[in-house]
Amino acid sequence: MIRLLSYNIRHGLGLDGRIAPERIAAVIGALAPDIVALQEVDVGRRRTDGRDQAEVIATALRMEQHFHPALHVEGERYGDAILTPHPSRLVRAAALPGHPRRLGLEPRGALWVEVTVGGRRLQVFNTHLGLTGGERLAQVAALLGPDWLGSPACRDPVVLLGDLNATPWSRAYRRLAGRLTDARRLSGERRARSGATFPARLPLLRIDHVFVGPGIAVERMGPAGGALARLASDHRPLLAEIVLAPVAAAQERQAETGSEVVG
Repeated sequence: MIRLLSYNIRHGLGLDGRIAPERIAAVIGALAPDIVALQEVDVGRRRTDGRDQAEVIATALRMEQHFHPALHVEGERYGDAILTPHPSRLVRAAALPGHPRRLGLEPRGALWVEVTVGGRRLQVFNTHLGLTGGERLAQVAALLGPDWLGSPACRDPVVLLGDLNATPWSRAYRRLAGRLTDARRLSGERRARSGATFPARLPLLRIDHVFVGPGIAVERMGPAGGALARLASDHRPLLAEIVLAPVAAAQERQAETGSEVVG
């Protein structure tokens, strides 16, 4: 079984007003994930004392980290990260498009990392989509295109995690659901608010998601963490436990192609 975690950490700013990436690491460590997708991570920003939050959290967890700055201004960076203790390689890290007719919106990006768990290669995507419907649709279209999920190098099994800022009734969610499956559906969980992750203290909205491709079973899916998780960020972490379907050795050897692309 592989434990996946998606977590919008709000640059470590807790509901008590403290900025504490070590507290974020404690929340994550208690859940013992194999792969962690973080959003809203600060690196070298004045507001968080210039710390590399991706490295601070990864070091505390004894994991390797891959970071992509969706925002990069005068040495200050802010974006997404994938952490794992397993062998991994960065496949792609790049910006996503904004709204076709609205300028000045927060830039967004995505990460694609291949993680080897138990001898299997898992394609892991992490993203944080925009706040408006138009930009989310443009960003999902890009993710479904030839540079990301539509790439010949993107062979199953595949998972996509992140803060999509999209409820299951949104057009962006439905577009993604046409290519991948919401892990919550496969888990059998149907309670209306059981998957809600925002706001942290009393979650009402299901905007953080885990999507999976063919050949993946979902054993468990839902918000995780105790009292500390309700304080450390404005989102609750979202945990999914998945199992990869068996694959023939010949098929696995065919999946060994691909090279690093950083755009």
